[in-house]
Amino acid sequence: MIELKTESELAVLREAGRVVATVLQALRRSAAVGTSLLELDAQAAALLSEAGAKSSFLHYHPRFAPSPYPAVLCTSVNDAVVHGIPTDYRLRDGDLLSVDFGASVDGWHGDAAISFVVGTADPADEALIQTTERGLAAGIAQAKPGNRLGDVSHAVGVIGRRAGYGLLPTTVGTASAGRCTRSRMCPTKALPAKESACGPAWSSRSSRCSWRVAATSTATARTAGRCSPWTAAAPRMSSTPWPSPRTARES
Repeated sequence: MIELKTESELAVLREAGRVVATVLQALRRSAAVGTSLLELDAQAAALLSEAGAKSSFLHYHPRFAPSPYPAVLCTSVNDAVVHGIPTDYRLRDGDLLSVDFGASVDGWHGDAAISFVVGTADPADEALIQTTERGLAAGIAQAKPGNRLGDVSHAVGVIGRRAGYGLLPTTVGTASAGRCTRSRMCPTKALPAKESACGPAWSSRSSRCSWRVAATSTATARTAGRCSPWTAAAPRMSSTPWPSPRTARES
């Protein structure tokens, strides 16, 4: 069931989204060569406290995970797809970093991410990020009353494939189901007018990842670590999760 939001609930969601946007931009400015991922995580935690918000990620424990998530951020460098756990790794010149961050205001969650290059950017990395952002914009344009998630997914997939990039076979979105959250798998080759319908006051969060493969590598993938999938064949990943707040209410 999709729960439509009231104007007051949407106002709180917008505030959560503003907190997320403010923190992500601050982290982007701080992510210089030599900065550790743990330092970025500590900064995000401090900014959350200053804003009077809570972390959406810290201590989150889905059934499939062996232990609760230990950080405020998900930091994915180069070949990491999403949900990389911050470590003492220090950023190097040319690293492609994706930072995923969520904030909770009065029990409602905002959740978004940005991808950018630290230091000197490889033109191929810049093109990858720009294509991912165009795909995001195309998906947003299809998120309107009467359309379905398949319309959103199809629009994003067309942009990525026309640019010559690979896409993950499926993407996961989190939508509201009363006082709990549910994940929906949406194929990147989805056809228009398929999957769940969109409606007024409806919002959803989904992640899109594009990747390019090194000329000397083979197109194989595997999962490594807790909640930290990565693609061995892809030295560069660009992840741009949906920038609207997740419609998740804490239980």
